[in-house]
Amino acid sequence: MNDTEARTLLGSLLHRSAPEVDLSEVDPLAPLQEEIDLDSMDFLNLVTALHDTAGIDVPERDYPLVSTIAGFVDYVTAHTV
Repeated sequence: MNDTEARTLLGSLLHRSAPEVDLSEVDPLAPLQEEIDLDSMDFLNLVTALHDTAGIDVPERDYPLVSTIAGFVDYVTAHTV
């Protein structure tokens, strides 16, 4: 998966819990939980949806790595072929 596909995937997954979010207006380096007001359950749902949709497991120790748009994109591209 490339960067564009990973970003599109993030947008799709976020749309489930935050349909009003426009990723183009979000700072890619800002924590998603603060920037778009995701609570901890929404974040866990995002990580679970990533597994269910793309088969990418994110262990709890890696949660900080996927907590921003840039981090999410980097993580997804690094964990797909």
